[in-house]
Amino acid sequence: MPTTAAGDCEIYYEHSSGDPEREPAVLIGELGLGAWQWGWQYAGLSGRETIVYDHRGSGRSETVSGPYTMTDFVDDFEAVLKATNSRRVHVVGVGLGGCVGLAAARQTGRVRSLTLVGTPISADEYDASELQADPADSSALRTSTETLLSADFCASHPDVIEQIVEWRSDEDAGPDAQQAQQAAIDGFDAEPLYEITHPALVVSGGDDSVVDCTESKRLADELPRGEFLGFPEAGHLVGVERSGPLNDRLVEWLQSVED
Repeated sequence: MPTTAAGDCEIYYEHSSGDPEREPAVLIGELGLGAWQWGWQYAGLSGRETIVYDHRGSGRSETVSGPYTMTDFVDDFEAVLKATNSRRVHVVGVGLGGCVGLAAARQTGRVRSLTLVGTPISADEYDASELQADPADSSALRTSTETLLSADFCASHPDVIEQIVEWRSDEDAGPDAQQAQQAAIDGFDAEPLYEITHPALVVSGGDDSVVDCTESKRLADELPRGEFLGFPEAGHLVGVERSGPLNDRLVEWLQSVED
């Protein structure tokens, strides 16, 4: 099981091989959620070196005493890049993961581009209440999962909902770790956005209950090199319910950034 030390915490990661001529993509997850959330993108980016890791407190990474800070999460990101010999990377982040990407873009020279899915500009635009379900409570996990996806998707894919609930019970952060992760969001503010000049693709579901779509549009508008990609019928977990078109656009966009 590959892990790397980030200060006082062991971080679990997975690293796939890919075209050495392409810069790696690092997938950084949402608050509380395990690496299961990237199952739809990890394969979709085949051909490109791809790195996925669990936040401290989630999945197979170590849970250490909180509260955590955004600096902790950026340090975890840098530790994973060092362990995988990755110099510069494309960051693909959801929610908390997008915030880590924005912070890393400001604090390090390792970020080549940003893909920001359901990502707030600051804590004021972020509602984690529907993310935070106890992994020991399957009923709460099911309710949470259904609010993170559109009603149409849930009705059409009950088997996927059940599979996600099972994964969440195994991999998601417990209540204390969720609160420790939330503390990093509570102090977050990406302003001033004009200083973040990296190419940025901002992705949003029109029915996102965690970060309102209008805030994602504002993020895209205010980033100097921001582009907006919306899926009006989708919820917060766009990468799950609209994986095909999102992956196609992401592959195309990452190549365009490099070429």
